[in-house]
Amino acid sequence: MDKFIYKKSAGITALSASITDFTYKKHSHKEYAIGVTLRGIQEYNLDGSLQLSYQNGVMLFNPEQAHDGMAHDKAGLDYVMLYIEPQLLLEVMEKKDIVRFSSPIVYDNRLEQKILSLSNAILGGKDEALCSELLLSLADSLMQTNLSNYSKKDDALIRKAKEMLHTNLENVMKLDDICKELHLSKFQFIRLFKAHTEISPYQYFLNCKIEHAKKLIEKNGDIYSAVAECGFVDLTHLNKHFKSVYGTTAYEYMSHFN
Repeated sequence: MDKFIYKKSAGITALSASITDFTYKKHSHKEYAIGVTLRGIQEYNLDGSLQLSYQNGVMLFNPEQAHDGMAHDKAGLDYVMLYIEPQLLLEVMEKKDIVRFSSPIVYDNRLEQKILSLSNAILGGKDEALCSELLLSLADSLMQTNLSNYSKKDDALIRKAKEMLHTNLENVMKLDDICKELHLSKFQFIRLFKAHTEISPYQYFLNCKIEHAKKLIEKNGDIYSAVAECGFVDLTHLNKHFKSVYGTTAYEYMSHFN
């Protein structure tokens, strides 16, 4: 039985998940995603290579790093994940520039315990002040792991394309307009975008719409305004795409915040 529980505190979203049959579609998050495999083996593709996180594996995803995800075998898997906005983590770390994890999976008992303490506090509804203190403790441990400064600057064209996609979330994606602005053919643009992000422009646009809908649901608790503002045909359309990225429908997700 696939199960996904989301809770938010101190600006951090925690997820407790159990997966047997469910497969995440390839997607990315704006946040850092930091988690622990509790049982089973988590399988996913990241930066062109297959990753396996065994029990006690600490999974480290950089912002906008495209990946999928599934249980490696029929035994299924249990895991927890923390989603932390880049500006929040950098503030806690007292860093000005974005930092990146250079290894996707590490086995570090101390770091694992810090992640579990924070996720348990958020999922257990503990005070926000405690969650903030636990985040600070986690950040201190993260700084002792494999961090590197972000040197591979997004190509200026890709950055501009992303901005254009973000400002048009309530409408249909206008590929021709973007290509005209960037002075590229449609196929040049798609190839360039995929080379930089490992995801197609359309899938990126769809992910942005889903992520924006998630933020609106958290903020307003109104699922139908999220459908309208993000340009989904109807609730069924939003639910289908939402589930492919978050494991739960938008309607079920809203119940975690009401």
